Amino acid sequence: MKYIALIYGSEAAYATATEQERAQEMQEYNVFTTGIGKSGKLVSGESLHPTSAATTIRVRDGKTVTTDGPFAETKEQLSGYYVLDCKDLDEAIALTAKIPGARVGSIEVRPVVVW
Repeated sequence: MKYIALIYGSEAAYATATEQERAQEMQEYNVFTTGIGKSGKLVSGESLHPTSAATTIRVRDGKTVTTDGPFAETKEQLSGYYVLDCKDLDEAIALTAKIPGARVGSIEVRPVVVW
């Protein structure tokens, strides 16, 4: 079964991190991504630009309305994702617990609907 692991963290905390701290985190992500890639569990994954680059779209009364930024103000922002192919939720949880962002933010795991 496929699961999406949505990575949430604080853009403000990342912005105030030192260059060394950011480089260390990136190295940890590289190790994690390489490992799950070699395991055959990785389907896809990407980092996202900050919420300042987001646009939210709504259609109301047949009119498209766009708003700069994310849908809602939150303490944590969606910063990236992995799609994983796991045998069950327990395996998905075990893998996503190793995502570096889980130590300072949160990871939301959801099953992907297969049509």
